[in-house]
Amino acid sequence: MAMASDTPSMGYEAARAALAEVVTTLESGDATLEEALALWEQGEQYAQICEAWLAGAQERLSQQEQSPSESAPPPD
Repeated sequence: MAMASDTPSMGYEAARAALAEVVTTLESGDATLEEALALWEQGEQYAQICEAWLAGAQERLSQQEQSPSESAPPPD
């Protein structure tokens, strides 16, 4: 699984949508135990992808706050 510093193989929006589908399927209660376990594992993977994207975004924001852009107006 991708770490926060790596680019995940799936985009955030796609992983979030896939995770929502997994949750909907699990909540329906129509899956067998084996299917539910497989879906849970897939959901965990999608959640990790989302977390990696969010951690990367947070890191970028933190870096931006630490070194403001040269185009930013000087503080008053």
